[in-house]
Amino acid sequence: MTEPQSRHSGARLTPERLSALRDEFPILGRKTYLNSCSLGPLSRRAETRLGEFLELWHEMGASAWYEHWLQRLDDLRLKVSDFLGADREEIALSPSTSVALSSIAESVDWKARPRVVTTELDFPTLGYQFAVKPGVELVVLPSEDGVTVRPDQFREAVDERTAILATSHVFFTTGARQDLAALAGIARDAGALSLIDGYQGAGQVALDVRASGVDAYTTGPLKWLCGGPGLAYLYVRRERIEELEPRITSWFATRNPFEFDLAGFAFRDDARRFEMGTPALPTVHTALGGQEILDGVGMEVVEARNRTLTQHLTDGLEQAGFGVRMASEPEARTAIVMVRHPGPAMAVASLAQEGIIVDHRPGHVRVSPHFYNTEEELDRFVDALARVPPSD
Repeated sequence: MTEPQSRHSGARLTPERLSALRDEFPILGRKTYLNSCSLGPLSRRAETRLGEFLELWHEMGASAWYEHWLQRLDDLRLKVSDFLGADREEIALSPSTSVALSSIAESVDWKARPRVVTTELDFPTLGYQFAVKPGVELVVLPSEDGVTVRPDQFREAVDERTAILATSHVFFTTGARQDLAALAGIARDAGALSLIDGYQGAGQVALDVRASGVDAYTTGPLKWLCGGPGLAYLYVRRERIEELEPRITSWFATRNPFEFDLAGFAFRDDARRFEMGTPALPTVHTALGGQEILDGVGMEVVEARNRTLTQHLTDGLEQAGFGVRMASEPEARTAIVMVRHPGPAMAVASLAQEGIIVDHRPGHVRVSPHFYNTEEELDRFVDALARVPPSD
């Protein structure tokens, strides 16, 4: 797999630097937190940003919009664009991934091309966008190994009737990472859009969306970017923006929003045409705080650290006799580790009693370390999981 790399770099993650980073996240002093693919921990940096927002609200009320908060939206778009390898004009802020996906889905001429190709491993939100649309033919590719989907399966299914190839950067129940460049090429060769759900990708693996060739990529601060819920990001390739005009919209999407001209609507020339209303300002601020930390560490460092942690974890699980569901190719693996278990919900509850926070999906305990975790925390998890009594 050849994945474009981020342009960011950071200093080596020394023990001293790791300790300082861990101090940024209060939950790490209270719990063994290994559930970043569900919710990233709140940092002191993000909390400080949130406090600044609250103080301005107390002090200025609505005036803060014009003097401060509109600028914070631009600040976040710029940080996200730089992080993803895009231009600021290619980034839109959205209330959720569902809304971001819908803004793209409502920009397509379904009569001309009625087919969407996705997979059974994708998070349901992705397929739901198209399953509810009359006249849309949703093709759901099976996984032959239960872990990933071969690029050739997409190539065989995506044809001249396909409007969108819609799939994940990283599969949420297997941690398998897909080759974005290959997927983008398959869609482009057929004249289709490539739409990537990157919520489990950005923040744990390095990427450059423009170099990858994808047309649209959604992600957000909830998980690996440590910025909290209530916000999503949508990248749309510059060359695609003008041809996509959503059939859902908001006053943020119009070229002159403060003219309040009902008869004079015109889409913005950039990706803000896909924005669907007032963003959640508290999360804009916490997202800025989380993004500052990731930017300071550098994604090559983050990804390398995650690879080390994941290998340590899987080695420990194997030695303890646990099976792991993961991609066969090491380069396709990420920091989402699925541990086979006969009673995953019970195991997660038992671990929580020991202060170890993980999650579960059918037949598996799901563990997701991030760059701020330690090998000792992973060993503690494995030891505790081995002590969980068999389910009835």
